[in-house]
Amino acid sequence: MLQELSIKNFAIISSLHLTFADKMTALTGETGAGKSIIIDAVSLLAGARSSVEYIRQGSEHCVLEGLFDLPIHKDFQKLANELGIETEEGILVVQRDMNVSGKNICRVNGRIVTLSNLRRIGHYIVDIQGQNDHQELMNPDAHLRLLDSFGSEDFQAEKRRYRHAYHEYLELAQRVRKYKQNEQTFVQRMDMLTFQQEEIGSAELEVGEEERLIEERDKLVNFQKIVDTLSYSYQALTNDEASALDGIGLASQELQSIAPLDDAYQTISDNVHSAYYLLQDAATEISRQLDLLELDEERLDTVNERLELIHQLKRKYGDSIESILAYYQTISQELIESDFSEGKLELLEKELEEKKTDLTEDALQLHAKRQKISKRIEEAIQQELKQLYMENACFHVHFSETTITEHGIDEIEFYITTNPGEPLKPLVKVASGGEISRVMLALKTIFSRKQGLTSIVFDEVDTGVSGRVAQAIADKIYQIGENSQVLCITHLPQVAAKADHQLFIRKEVVENRTITIVEELSPSERIDEIARMLAGTEITELTIQHARELLELAKK
Repeated sequence: MLQELSIKNFAIISSLHLTFADKMTALTGETGAGKSIIIDAVSLLAGARSSVEYIRQGSEHCVLEGLFDLPIHKDFQKLANELGIETEEGILVVQRDMNVSGKNICRVNGRIVTLSNLRRIGHYIVDIQGQNDHQELMNPDAHLRLLDSFGSEDFQAEKRRYRHAYHEYLELAQRVRKYKQNEQTFVQRMDMLTFQQEEIGSAELEVGEEERLIEERDKLVNFQKIVDTLSYSYQALTNDEASALDGIGLASQELQSIAPLDDAYQTISDNVHSAYYLLQDAATEISRQLDLLELDEERLDTVNERLELIHQLKRKYGDSIESILAYYQTISQELIESDFSEGKLELLEKELEEKKTDLTEDALQLHAKRQKISKRIEEAIQQELKQLYMENACFHVHFSETTITEHGIDEIEFYITTNPGEPLKPLVKVASGGEISRVMLALKTIFSRKQGLTSIVFDEVDTGVSGRVAQAIADKIYQIGENSQVLCITHLPQVAAKADHQLFIRKEVVENRTITIVEELSPSERIDEIARMLAGTEITELTIQHARELLELAKK
């Protein structure tokens, strides 16, 4: 329920703080005093769309704040957890700050939320029924939701399971459609990837292979030059007539004879001696290499072909063998993970048909349970309508079967006849404004019993009625207040008298500015206000007596 409401710079309200009680509270006052403005503020806290026109003239922004009891509905706790809203203290503080620039900031228990999420929260904290809000009853699309709201917790759980299964069915149907649309394109891609995989795989590439092949090719291409160079070098080192090694060996022997005489000579001798042995090793290695050399022209062709293959693969798949192998891994994984395979479409279509069959069975079960719910609603509303002086009315829930939707296979519309002998017709085509108000109150009476502590606001829903019907509506609103907090804007004295509490709203002009003032009326003040509602400006002793009588009857 709504405990407190704080309003600043909203319409003609400069600053206002209200405390609300449980059960039924009537808001009365002259037309234009600001009663509906208060309800507009509550509506905005529940997520209604705002307008800069709401901001008081001359102000930059307005602030609305409401303190609510924490809703006990289990779905609300799930929503609070989803939005990260703390709920440990058992209260809900909703704040909305609106700026002339059009900027809106919404907070719930200090956490900023989007307007759409505030609207989701508002569904659990307040239910506003205005004189134009009968449109829900006049909209057949809303009738199914209204009927379902009377279902048990088990029914609601079954609906949730059905809705989950329906969305799974839609996802699978979309998957089948995409599969069909993309099958040809996909098959072409799979063929291409398979070819690429085979082409790269058959090459059996190795990291570092290209560098080794280039080195081998260069040796094979320069075979004759290598042979000539090694042969000449070997002859220069070992020629019998003018052997370089023999000359260096003689020089080494001569230098060794004078080496002890000076450190410089010793160094020269050591270097020549070392050079002699190094050259001797080099000559041996040159001889070995010459023995190993053998021209293999077929091998040269093989190396060149292999290098050309690597070049072609690099041109297609990457700038190095590493890149080519990485691409090979990628396409191989894609081929493994692909769900396009022979017979896959047939399997998906079979699965889709099975899901549709299961979904149809679930929808039929929902239909059967809705039939039972509808009978209970018809009986309950019939009883409520009798209490609202619509004894001859007959209310009926009309079912039409449709294709499978998120809600099942049912289309529902409320039918009614208000005169004996007349056939049942859609509510939207038969009922008058006053009758619609009474049907709405009948529904709301039943609904409030199930809803628990919820704030329900009636904004002049009693417009256009009088006499015993007005008294019946007053009794019905009071009855709703027994199960829920009710705030009711009314111009009917019968309704105001029935309230547990009464707030009087009036306007005053202070420093050339109009402001709204709200006062809770004492028992004696209520008599005067109800007398004014009965008689208008001319209040007599008889009017006072009539007002007092209304209040006394209401207590009884």
